[in-house]
Amino acid sequence: MTESQGVTVGQLLLAEYQTVKDEQKTRIGFRDNLLYVTLTIVAAVIAATAQAKMPDMLLALPPVCVVLGWTYLMNDEKISAIGRHIRNDLGPRLAQLAQAEGVFGWETAHRSDSRRRQRKAIQCGIDLLAFCVVPLAGLTVYWAAGGTSAGLLVLSFVEALSVIGLAVQVVLYTRPFGPTAP
Repeated sequence: MTESQGVTVGQLLLAEYQTVKDEQKTRIGFRDNLLYVTLTIVAAVIAATAQAKMPDMLLALPPVCVVLGWTYLMNDEKISAIGRHIRNDLGPRLAQLAQAEGVFGWETAHRSDSRRRQRKAIQCGIDLLAFCVVPLAGLTVYWAAGGTSAGLLVLSFVEALSVIGLAVQVVLYTRPFGPTAP
């Protein structure tokens, strides 16, 4: 079979590019919606807690925020990994095949502005606020309310540790500070 009858390497690379960009787009939408879902659930738990005057209900915040926060973080990591794959593998291979200086300029251009580090630091703060500070505040209110059972108190401390663990991961995964920043 001649090259004109078959699939070229360039066509395969472009197909891969389109596939990973589609996955990246889907993950971005899913990731961004996780923030809205988290805010909705937090508001619902706080409203129900206030209405029922049962601080124990605040113990629902940490597991929900940790699960949603971890899911958010892992989707964000995959979004970044796709970008790195395009910048470091697909782009250079296609540029070489096309004998061009570079391809997919947007994949690097949007990363080079002078305020990128500031945006990343602010995003890290928002992620910490949504997924870590809010459930820790809920636990603080729960602890301050007093009158808790020993079992729920132990559970609340385990939840606090899981939220702190998530906070550490959020900071470690923050770009451009993390180990895979380029």
